[in-house]
Amino acid sequence: MKNQSSAKRKPETRVLTAHVPTELAEKVDVYAEQLERPRGWIVKQALQAWIDEEELRHQMTLAALAEADAGHVVPHDEVEKWIRSLGTDKPLPPPFP
Repeated sequence: MKNQSSAKRKPETRVLTAHVPTELAEKVDVYAEQLERPRGWIVKQALQAWIDEEELRHQMTLAALAEADAGHVVPHDEVEKWIRSLGTDKPLPPPFP
């Protein structure tokens, strides 16, 4: 059973300071008011969403590199042939490894 005081403990935090364009800061203010949340909450949400997206992009890049290393690739000439067919009366299906 967890200690009740540790279960309610907030995570440690740090203050980050960034200069942002006035227009962006004003948009943060608008959303903060609309959502009835502090500006800091809006900034934390945006920063977490960006970090999550970057982490996903990194994982997807690693997976794609592993696929290429395993030889699961489409030859360049097949891709070019497919691209040239786009916009024609008979476009080819996308090539797959």
